[in-house]
Amino acid sequence: MWAWFVLGVTVVLAVPVVAVIRLVTAPFDRGAYFAGFAFRKVAVIHQRLNPLWRFQVEGSVPTDPRRPYVVVANHESFVDILLISHLPMEMKWVSKSTFFKIPLVGWLMWLARDIKLVRGAEGGGAHVYRESRERLDARVSVMLFPEGTRSATGELGEFKDGAFRIAINAGAPILPLAVHGTRSALVKHDWRFGRSTATVRVLDPIPTEGLTKDDVDDLRDRVRTLIDDARRDLAATGV
Repeated sequence: MWAWFVLGVTVVLAVPVVAVIRLVTAPFDRGAYFAGFAFRKVAVIHQRLNPLWRFQVEGSVPTDPRRPYVVVANHESFVDILLISHLPMEMKWVSKSTFFKIPLVGWLMWLARDIKLVRGAEGGGAHVYRESRERLDARVSVMLFPEGTRSATGELGEFKDGAFRIAINAGAPILPLAVHGTRSALVKHDWRFGRSTATVRVLDPIPTEGLTKDDVDDLRDRVRTLIDDARRDLAATGV
């Protein structure tokens, strides 16, 4: 209950702060980098006040936070979002439209210019491609979960093509992330937070210059293998 209380209070306090940042920076920051960066700090503050969780970041985080990447990761739990938000770089999350309808959280996502995915809607995929390209052109990274949904079994699901098509079309490198340990933090279909020591490992970027739509399958499978190997390594080492 304490963990949920802290999260709620942090979100409430973040709304006016992010709104002011967005208002002040809007004329020169069309990608809403600074507003989004402030929003993600909700996750950092919450984790520090939550005695149940210990999060850590491994690997080589990009030195230039304004170098735009298409960031992809495996998806164990809702808490993946909070863990990945500990990376010292802003990225726009491609998220289901239902998240934008949540009071306060949805407002923050709108202020941060996250990207709404309306599943099943006509033209919904084209909207995501268009909005993602716009954020990348504004020198802001875009974040997607290629599995499309959280894993119910803990096994890595099949990757969809969307993230890789976006990267190739924009000429943006892929930044793969491997996540491990968040399943116990919040089990799917359960509201209770649990104890968790979780890690996100940043893997080496994969360039896409010169690739075409014919290379999507190979790129997708290569990235999936890299992430799967890394998450298995994290599990085996008990990190």
